[in-house]
Amino acid sequence: RIALSINSRCPSVRLGHQHYRRHRGEGPPPSRTQQAQRACAVPRDFLFKFLVIGNAGTGKSCLLHQFIEKKFKDDSNHTIGVEFGSKIINVGGKYVKLQIWDTAGQERFRSVTRSYYRGAAGALLVYDITSRETYNALTNWLTDARMLASQNIVIILCGNKKDLDADREVTFLEASRFAQENELMFLETSALTGENVEEAFVQCARKILNKIESGELDPERMGSGIQYGDAALRQLRSPRRAQAQSAQECGC
Repeated sequence: RIALSINSRCPSVRLGHQHYRRHRGEGPPPSRTQQAQRACAVPRDFLFKFLVIGNAGTGKSCLLHQFIEKKFKDDSNHTIGVEFGSKIINVGGKYVKLQIWDTAGQERFRSVTRSYYRGAAGALLVYDITSRETYNALTNWLTDARMLASQNIVIILCGNKKDLDADREVTFLEASRFAQENELMFLETSALTGENVEEAFVQCARKILNKIESGELDPERMGSGIQYGDAALRQLRSPRRAQAQSAQECGC
């Protein structure tokens, strides 16, 4: 289990044990300090646990790095075990902190990484559009996510490496059909250019918020992968609960 975390360049971003030694000697960032402090001061309405899953080599770590740092990770190696990152995003006026677990895609780490699935509210299921093998493995990853994480986990399918369209082995149409058949959202992304990277996380978070608002998800249920944040503005409740509370207050 990851027990260590330390500030990266932005204090609102926490990095796990994989990055700990790399960042422990760094002092305060020389630039954008005030922006970082303001980001940390933003009240959080919710906290969501996210997973990034899929075969090795699909660019999962690069997607996470692009999302958090807004730049491509040139020296990316295969993840050993699990890496961690977090970021606060604004989704329809709600500030949501995403705690993101980037899992190793190699088979030898599957028994370790499966333990991190528990209680995840959302997931990016990633394949490489230039690799038929990574696409064929999606069913196994999807089965694991739905069996081991929250039963209401929201999953978005990400066809990564869109910038390598000339080497494509998986068409947009067949991946879109797979997503529709399995009730997944779908985007093609590029960790290199940043295309649709933030949109993938935002779309997934937005759907979770919609499910909270409709009453399909309850943040107070253990294992939901959702927590109320610092703001604790418990305004998004199911209609039934709101009606029941109103009835009690008016004595009807």
